[in-house]
Amino acid sequence: MLTHTDIWAAIDRLAQENRLTASGLARRAGLDPTTFNRSKRITKEGKTRWPSTESLAKILEATETSFSHFVGLVRPDTGETAPDTVPLTNLNDATAEQRFNAEGFPVGTDWDEIALPRVADPHAFAVEVTDNRMEPVYQDGDILIVSPSMPPRRGDRVLVRTTGGEVLIKRLLRHTAKRIELQSLAVAGKDLSLPIDEVASLARIVWASQ
Repeated sequence: MLTHTDIWAAIDRLAQENRLTASGLARRAGLDPTTFNRSKRITKEGKTRWPSTESLAKILEATETSFSHFVGLVRPDTGETAPDTVPLTNLNDATAEQRFNAEGFPVGTDWDEIALPRVADPHAFAVEVTDNRMEPVYQDGDILIVSPSMPPRRGDRVLVRTTGGEVLIKRLLRHTAKRIELQSLAVAGKDLSLPIDEVASLARIVWASQ
């Protein structure tokens, strides 16, 4: 019997195949970015909601996917281990204080989810790049997996949250007891030096969908 969960899982797998989030898949198909969000899959009354046939047709066309292939995504029988599902936000929303605890771990329920390659850190989370300010390293739509439990090393790309509420994506040049030195990823960007007492968290970027 085909279930509501099967269809939504197939949409998530289609997004993953195309290195997109569910919202990124919706945007590519010309739909509202929230069309496939987790919050849209259940009504306010707690009833399951099915995606429309129109939205399915649009994502198949946008990704040049045949209907028969989509059917195969409904209940794949590949014998492979399912990828991890990690919390997902975008760079703009990552500035919200309530999304992280004091250790820089994701907290709360206001997160989306995305299935991506297995990561050893149980506190890992994903961030979607929403502009092209970090070209040529990262572009709009790229997904970054961030590991707050994995100690960053010199030369690593990192996500830094400041006590002032900023979220920065940089390359770590130096980390001392008093300061961290950061290199811009953009060609025309500026390097940055921050006192340790202005750093709320420093986390290593361990994977990017490029």
